[in-house]
Amino acid sequence: MKLSEALQWRYATKRMNGERVPAEKLEAILEAIQLSPSSMGLQPYNVILIDDEATKASLKAAAYNQPQITEASHLLVFAAWDDITAENVDFYLQEIIQTRNVSAESLDGFKAALMGIVTGRTKEQKYEWAARQSYIAFSNAITAAAFEKVDATPMEGFVPAEVDRILGLEKKGLRSVTILALGFRDEKNDYMVSQKKVRRSKEVLFVKKEQLN
Repeated sequence: MKLSEALQWRYATKRMNGERVPAEKLEAILEAIQLSPSSMGLQPYNVILIDDEATKASLKAAAYNQPQITEASHLLVFAAWDDITAENVDFYLQEIIQTRNVSAESLDGFKAALMGIVTGRTKEQKYEWAARQSYIAFSNAITAAAFEKVDATPMEGFVPAEVDRILGLEKKGLRSVTILALGFRDEKNDYMVSQKKVRRSKEVLFVKKEQLN
């Protein structure tokens, strides 16, 4: 299946049928998240994988009772780091040293750039930057799900503070950004299942530089 065909197939599923996503399909989606790019490769976020019914039920009210929360096979909560610290940088640099077999001294310039983020921004600015990085992985997860013919519902419609409380994210230094519900569409009850996809035309969406003059 071509990528364009997968993206044409997918939509933000409104009702799911409760069927479990096979382990190999879930793993493919998680691998796409792991391999996602981020600025300087830091990946300043974590993804919380939820597949138990009790936790999904506890989150439903915080997501305005959207049915996908409990009908989904799995929920992925993308949570950005609440702060970025020198310890985070040191851990990442050690990963580079071990993976690429390079010296710490060879990374001095790169370390200085990373530390510029740590020392040159407020805590809130660092969180906002981390949240933007998480959206790259979030987008890749949506695309990977489509390629695997797994339905996905991207969600920003929830109360982050309440989700953080339920999952205990604050004590882990995390703040929820987005939720991705994974499962399979309920074709009998999802009013969107037969709707045509509406997107701006390429002629409108893409603008050549000379058109800006």
